[in-house]
Amino acid sequence: MDDELITAVVIDDHPAIISGIEAWCAAAEPPVRVVDSGPTVAVAWLDPGGQADVIVLDLQLAAPTPAYGDLRRLVDAGRQVVVYTMRDDKDTALTCLDIGASSYLTKAEGPMHLVAAIHAAARQLPYTPPSMARAIGVDTRPDRPRLSAREVDVLVNWFACESKDMVAEKLGLSVRTVNSYIDRVRIKYANAGRAAPTKAGLVARAIQDGLVRLEDL
Repeated sequence: MDDELITAVVIDDHPAIISGIEAWCAAAEPPVRVVDSGPTVAVAWLDPGGQADVIVLDLQLAAPTPAYGDLRRLVDAGRQVVVYTMRDDKDTALTCLDIGASSYLTKAEGPMHLVAAIHAAARQLPYTPPSMARAIGVDTRPDRPRLSAREVDVLVNWFACESKDMVAEKLGLSVRTVNSYIDRVRIKYANAGRAAPTKAGLVARAIQDGLVRLEDL
């Protein structure tokens, strides 16, 4: 991915917002090419948007309620989705993370955080902008699973690495073993009612449970 141009598709029903995102992405370093945009999620399913590395999704489209269903379908299809919305409440942010969004930003956070979130999502790395950090910080849900020391070790190293192969090499494990530890952690969180289907979701859980600090990421 480091040597490849990152591509994105933008789903928003405000042309001025789309134009702004396109300009920010073009000026980014490295640049991000917006391959398509539009007011409905159809642009993320049809080419060229169907092949984009990252989807930037406005939650509040034509419907009166947040587009959680669209977000879930995109995540279930393996897409990397950055939610970019006017909504600034913790319940919405936590719901999006629970569904599997790569990151969650409000439109007040501007180009620096949005571009960083797109870059991170394209590489399946965590990125925690201020609105997401606030939501995680006030999440008081008590259901913390019991993780072994080795599970925590693998998890924290995975957050800091771009691939599970790098984690395996660093810890002297096989990639299969690394996958096994991460899968076990996901199962434990799911059984606790705090599913974390994506890397960003696991980062959020780890921060909530004191396994890592924001400044360490």
